[in-house]
Amino acid sequence: MPKVKTRSGAKKRFRLTASKKIKRDKAFGSHILTKKTTKRKRSLRKSGLVDSTEINRVKRMLCV
Repeated sequence: MPKVKTRSGAKKRFRLTASKKIKRDKAFGSHILTKKTTKRKRSLRKSGLVDSTEINRVKRMLCV
C-alpha cells in the first residue's frame, strides 16, 4: 500500500490543537480593508475552529 500524501494547501491552512480540534485562520482579512469596520477587521485577526460539518473532510485532507 502506498503512502498517503497530505494535501499541501491543507497543511498550510489548518493546524491541530492539543485536544485534536482543527484551527484555521479567518478569510477576507487581506485586502479591500477600507470599507470594513475596525471591529470586523479586529475579529478577522483571530483564528477560528473548523465547523463540525467540515471536520471529517479536513481530517481526510490532512491524513489525520
